[in-house]
Amino acid sequence: MLHCNACYMKTNITLKLDADLLREARVLAAEEDTSISAMLAAKLEQIVRDRQTYHRARKRALARLREGMDLRWSPAHSRDEIHER
Repeated sequence: MLHCNACYMKTNITLKLDADLLREARVLAAEEDTSISAMLAAKLEQIVRDRQTYHRARKRALARLREGMDLRWSPAHSRDEIHER
């Protein structure tokens, strides 16, 4: 899982950000009592998790569509049969 820190090795990355964005990110991180790195890591983990969840759900839905559903449908009766009483 992505949230298991001991399960994988962390790697540093370099980002280019607009100076104003970086300033706002620093303020936000300080308000959240965290680091920009931790905020970005958490957001990226969430994006990846959401994508994995979506793909699993899509796979299940497509499998259900392929299997079909029993709607207990039967062909329509002829006009004469419908009007017989």
